Amino acid sequence: MNSNYKPLGKYIRPVIGRNSDLGDLPLMGLSIQKKFIPSIANIVGTDMSTYRIIEKNQFAYGPVTSRNGEKITIALFNDYEKALISQAYLPFEVISADELEPEYLMMWFRRPEFDRYARFKSHGSAREIFDWEEMCNTLLPIPDITKQREIVKEYNVIQNRIALNQQLIQKLEETAQAIYREWFVEFEFPDESGKPYKSNAGEMIWNEELGKEIPKGWEVVSVKDFCKEMKSGGTLSRDNNNYWVSKDIPWLKTGEVCNRVLIQSEEYISHEGCQNSSAKKLPINTVLIAMYGEGKTKGQAGYLRIEATTNQACCAMICENEFHSTLLYYFLRINQFEIANLANGGAQPNLSKEIIENIRIVKPLSNDITKHGLVKFINYSEALEKGNQKLTELKELILSRLATIEWI
Repeated sequence: MNSNYKPLGKYIRPVIGRNSDLGDLPLMGLSIQKKFIPSIANIVGTDMSTYRIIEKNQFAYGPVTSRNGEKITIALFNDYEKALISQAYLPFEVISADELEPEYLMMWFRRPEFDRYARFKSHGSAREIFDWEEMCNTLLPIPDITKQREIVKEYNVIQNRIALNQQLIQKLEETAQAIYREWFVEFEFPDESGKPYKSNAGEMIWNEELGKEIPKGWEVVSVKDFCKEMKSGGTLSRDNNNYWVSKDIPWLKTGEVCNRVLIQSEEYISHEGCQNSSAKKLPINTVLIAMYGEGKTKGQAGYLRIEATTNQACCAMICENEFHSTLLYYFLRINQFEIANLANGGAQPNLSKEIIENIRIVKPLSNDITKHGLVKFINYSEALEKGNQKLTELKELILSRLATIEWI
């Protein structure tokens, strides 16, 4: 064992604080993404004095590991000065930030190797627990504090760039939706002279279905007629490992659609599996909509910039050209909540392919993509998403190098 590896117990200690004063503090939970999140627990009638207090730069983790797949719920708290967490979590802190930088320690906790280690060291019958003693026995490299801070700084530069790119993507999305409303709802798209069409005497005709005027030559059609083809995906048998070991074709689930340009997926399937199932390969520029899902997931749209396939909870819409795909994507985005409310069924209402097919959309006369420059926003978002993909790979490389002699 490298002499730089030290037991974590030398550098951390538990935090005992309880909410005995019943302070008005935010209640937080932990996610498997290793983040603190606002708790959605129903606390009406709950004795809040039993809840633990966590302060800035302290950690908390869930010792029960048997319900989280391969992830350990652990995070560094930096959201507020103080907050409340459930007594199910164990809070702790670094004894001296001059010996162990808390953010350096959190980087170690983000490594998949730590998740595997914690699961391996968990024990118990009814439920498996990674207890405090095992946490303290964890060995990790503790370089000089100056080196730790250099590593953290490099990591944070990448994190901050990713966050900035996400802000730019969000701004592009908001701008594109505003342009869509102006051009295809208010019909103030640029005319041949570059002036707003409707305001500058563009020829309009009454549309009975919409109850308003639309540009001459435009029409209101169903999504089915707007598209060249519509299909839903499928889930391959998990019993056939050959379908899942290959990295041939990205396989998307509803949770990955999430109102964004899609350039990658969490799982892949083989060409053979794709040919032998309903999860058929979809072309670039396919538009997706989530048919199932809880909360805000249902009705969310995605724009494929890769060849991929989906599970059965996604409806894929293939259009004649990139222009129509872009119009359909932004139409779904600005009407997401109205579309989600069309869901029907029993305990968990869902959108069906038939419901989506019958949604009505305005179809413009012209297919002039250059004139209607919304496609550019998709291209910009794709470039930023690809940039973040590369940055994420670099971030993961830094985490993997924590265990090597290069840092010491």
